[in-house]
Amino acid sequence: MKDYKYKIFTSVIEENINKGLLKPGDYLPSVRNIKQEYNLSTSSVQSGYDYLVFKGLVTSLPRQGYIVTNHTLTVNEPHPIPDPVPRDPVFKENILLTSGTGRHSEFTPLNVAAPSDLMVPQKLLLRTMQKVIKEKGAALLRYYPANGSEQLRDALSRRSARHGAIINPDEILITDGALQALYIALAATTDPGDIVAVESPCVFSILEVIASLRLKAIEIPVSYKDGFDIGYLENACKKNNIKAVVITPNFHNPTGILMSDDHKKEILCITDQYNIPIIENDIYGDLYFSNSRPGSIKNFDTTGSVITYSSFSKSLAPGIRLGWMSAGKFFPKAERIKFSLGRSVSPFNQEVINQLLNSAGYDKHLRSFRLQLERQALALVNIFNRYFPGSYTPIPQGGYSIWSRLPADTDMKAFYRYCEKYRLHFTPGKTFSFTDAYDHHFRSIFSQRITSPGLQSIKEIGKSLHH
Repeated sequence: MKDYKYKIFTSVIEENINKGLLKPGDYLPSVRNIKQEYNLSTSSVQSGYDYLVFKGLVTSLPRQGYIVTNHTLTVNEPHPIPDPVPRDPVFKENILLTSGTGRHSEFTPLNVAAPSDLMVPQKLLLRTMQKVIKEKGAALLRYYPANGSEQLRDALSRRSARHGAIINPDEILITDGALQALYIALAATTDPGDIVAVESPCVFSILEVIASLRLKAIEIPVSYKDGFDIGYLENACKKNNIKAVVITPNFHNPTGILMSDDHKKEILCITDQYNIPIIENDIYGDLYFSNSRPGSIKNFDTTGSVITYSSFSKSLAPGIRLGWMSAGKFFPKAERIKFSLGRSVSPFNQEVINQLLNSAGYDKHLRSFRLQLERQALALVNIFNRYFPGSYTPIPQGGYSIWSRLPADTDMKAFYRYCEKYRLHFTPGKTFSFTDAYDHHFRSIFSQRITSPGLQSIKEIGKSLHH
């Protein structure tokens, strides 16, 4: 699936609005002018403006044209406790809340952070698997190198260079998924009882790895406007002996926020000052809704203090258990820890991913996948902001997740009863923190198939909140 033709001009308008070059109330070029300038049909230009209106960036004025929308919404965000205090992670009953699908045929699982079966490129994967079996045969039944296939590590290095991260293939470790990579990274940089800084809200799986390694966590607030709170981080570093910072700069889960390059550089400057390694989660980096893939903090690393990890379970299929990490100066220890967790990652999965990265099929799938994700994200955001009274739901810039906040006086028990009644599963905000700061938030995943009945059910839940 190719990008919509209208994106050739809508992307320019979006960028100019975001940069402040186009201000609220400014008139935009007419349909005729856009048509002539970009050599598009009238229907394509109209579809493009409809898209901008749907995103809330542009307003249509009858017989006058289009203007930049006047955004007047002010967001007052709850933050965790002001003083950075380390806490011992406590395992709650969060597995089902964050990943349980329940009765597949009855519920819409908007709590499962994985692509639905309909979004998995099944033909591409099956065709590639058959090719691998035919070409490699019995070799797939042997151990592969402990660090992973040399050809795969070379392919990952070349791909990283495309978005500005220069990674030596020899410092890459192939892992059984991203969560194992995170475990290795934390084990290589900390000891039990140490303090790590994490984003708040923070995805439950990261909190559980921290718990399993007997670490303590300081929560750094993430805001809708600026993302990771740099001032809060610096204050935490001054007051505490932080041993690592775990961060998702590209399409943070659950907020969907993309951190700017300047913000990434500032964080790296602070951690370098205090000699603290950064553990960077980049599993959503390929799932961007703009024109180009964002870079990573690793792009700016000159000392080897940034450990970057990723996987293919979000961009391809959850059953493809293959991740990777660039361990930087922590490679020797990370290599030993990886070996202790398993001699070799599945040769079959390694060869499948290597084949995909060395063909045009993977990028073609990503282009189609991103369009599907963006469409579903916009549909959900539109319904939440329209039908949920007093709520706030920002538009994600990529990734999988939408982070919604309900008014403080909302009866959350009643809200989840309505969700149960209408057979919808969201992830409660309480699973994203050790505090109660997000009890009135919930996360929605838009990588699952969202049907018209499902959208109607969300509307009914919103209407129920009025009563």
